[in-house]
Amino acid sequence: MLLKMIAGLSGPEFNLAPGDEREFDDAEAERLIEAGFAVKAEVDEVPAAAPARKKGKSNVVPASGDAGSE
Repeated sequence: MLLKMIAGLSGPEFNLAPGDEREFDDAEAERLIEAGFAVKAEVDEVPAAAPARKKGKSNVVPASGDAGSE
């Protein structure tokens, strides 16, 4: 379950500050919510954006202009 921390929490595998989000197993998540350390995080369904393409010419030197290619 994805939780959003209300209080700081650290352990051998993590160091979380208020506002951080982390996935916990259900039993641990319920324990942290009941103790007031965290709340369930809202999951935003955001579609993956296509990588941005660079505009302009590529940074490639043609072989005809390369003196060392002979």
